[in-house]
Amino acid sequence: MLSVLGNSPADALAGSGEAELCERLCGFVHRFTECCEMAKFLHGIGRALNGHGSLENLFLSGYKAPDLPDAMERFIDAILGFASLPESHLLPRPSKGSACKRLALYIRWMVRCDDVDPGGWRGVLPRDIIVPLDTHMYRIARGLGFVKRKAADGKAAIEATEGFRTLRPDDPVRYDFALTRFGIRTGLSVEGLLARFG
Repeated sequence: MLSVLGNSPADALAGSGEAELCERLCGFVHRFTECCEMAKFLHGIGRALNGHGSLENLFLSGYKAPDLPDAMERFIDAILGFASLPESHLLPRPSKGSACKRLALYIRWMVRCDDVDPGGWRGVLPRDIIVPLDTHMYRIARGLGFVKRKAADGKAAIEATEGFRTLRPDDPVRYDFALTRFGIRTGLSVEGLLARFG
């Protein structure tokens, strides 16, 4: 994607039409997404940038702290509206029970600022963001006793966040990157992780 969008993706998206993007992305496939859907999605982001100046401004237009799931839902509505897409698996919805891992991860990247997350957004505080819950973090959060649910869904993401908030009220997502690395590594069970840091 970056090779197609060049050195300034925001400028490329703000100045490109859907047909031009579709042509530039011809042959692109990522999992379930093919070139035309991605072109619509990126065109929608470009329209959002043109209309709001930044994705942060768009997000903040529907955000009332600390209610992140509702703001995520409104952000998804806006992006899909700009993209003229009724729905997209690229942006699953909290209202449908999804943990919305990709969007939660994006928000983590944009809100937190350290050696892992670049930051940049100022209107959302780290204390209010949600753990990007995937199968690895779900297993770890269950092993720690933070999650009781039997599915890695949106409610489990909230449970995990609340559990980590007991350790770091100001930054419950602080441990996400380090802990998911343990979950991804082969040969290390949740039990082994807990024994190590217990």
